[in-house]
Amino acid sequence: MAVSLRDSVQMVSDPRNLDASVEEVFQLMLGVDCRRETEAEALRAGVELESVTAVVGFGGLLSGACVFRSGAQAAMKVAAHMTGMDFDEIDDTVKDGIGEICNMLAGAWKGKVPGLAANCGLSVPTVISGRDYNLHVQAPEFQLHHCYCFEDAHFVVTIVCDSLQ
Repeated sequence: MAVSLRDSVQMVSDPRNLDASVEEVFQLMLGVDCRRETEAEALRAGVELESVTAVVGFGGLLSGACVFRSGAQAAMKVAAHMTGMDFDEIDDTVKDGIGEICNMLAGAWKGKVPGLAANCGLSVPTVISGRDYNLHVQAPEFQLHHCYCFEDAHFVVTIVCDSLQ
C-alpha cells in the first residue's frame, strides 16, 4: 500500500509541531528555554547587518525545506551553548553549529508526524552568512514561519512545503 500524507495536510502543517520541535531541540541540546515571539517583538530587538541562514531540504513524501535564520550575535550564542566556547566572529565552528541545529530541528519536526519520519529524507545542511542576501521560495503549498528567542538571542525557523504526496 502506498503511503500518502495528502489527507493529513492539517497535521503536517500544524504550527504546534514546529513550536514543540524548537522547544525540544533547544532544551535538550543547548539547555535553554525558548519562547515564541511575534515578528514585531523580533523586529524591536533589532536587525543585525550580518546574518546566518541554514537550510536543510526535505525529500520524499514531503518536498521542501527547514530554514533557520539569525543575526550574527544569536548564531554565536547558539554555537557557544552547543560547544562551551566563546565566539567573536562567524567562523566554521559557528556555521557548523547552526547547520546542525537546523538539521536537528528538521528531524524533530518531521518526527512529529506519523508516516513522515520514515518517508521523508533530509539533505545535508547548507549554511549562508553575510550582509546582503535574500532567500526566495516560490509559492509553497504551506509555510510555517515563527520567531523565537532565548536570553537575548532572536531567531526565525521556517518550514516550507513545496509539495506533499
